[in-house]
Amino acid sequence: MPLPGAIAAPRHRLIAGVDEAGRGPLAGPVAVAAVILDPRRPLEGLDDSKKLGPARREVLAPLIRAQALAWHVEFISPAEIDALNILQATLVGMERALCALQPAACMARIDGNRLPRQLPCPAEALVGGDALEPAIMAASILAKVARDHAMVALHADFPQYGFDRHKGYPSPAHLAALREHGPCQHHRRSFAPVRLAQRDQALPVQR
Repeated sequence: MPLPGAIAAPRHRLIAGVDEAGRGPLAGPVAVAAVILDPRRPLEGLDDSKKLGPARREVLAPLIRAQALAWHVEFISPAEIDALNILQATLVGMERALCALQPAACMARIDGNRLPRQLPCPAEALVGGDALEPAIMAASILAKVARDHAMVALHADFPQYGFDRHKGYPSPAHLAALREHGPCQHHRRSFAPVRLAQRDQALPVQR
């Protein structure tokens, strides 16, 4: 999403950073963010989202959204993750996030060692990019904050799983809830702990 009223930056400076949050959880979507930072408005305090506490991420996220030239967060649902597998679902999310940027990026830097097959611009994979490239740092923060909010919202409908605490990751409390209640519609059935819980449960899927 572009900043309303922003003055267009030179085309060659429209470099997008791309990162994701939520590849490892047993439930909920993967969130993929793409961000084009404004080089004329540098943001202080950016870092890999995993190195920042929740309170600091919540401060930085609205600043990124307000000052970036463009940003977009794409969610890939558990059903699509199960259909594609987690790697391919994440790559699809990267494609969609980049394609949604307005203005469009002229170059993308993507955290990791894999690139999607079809992108709207040239791209490079950057291992450890969320600790090296400010635009990737910004993307990692937006993806993490957006996904955390989504999991807190899911908790309102499925409080028995504790999504607000572990955000769908395979914590002991989450695994215990899976064994007790079986999976809900937001669990990823292609992930082994969820398959085992569903097999061992005589109850219907929680809705």
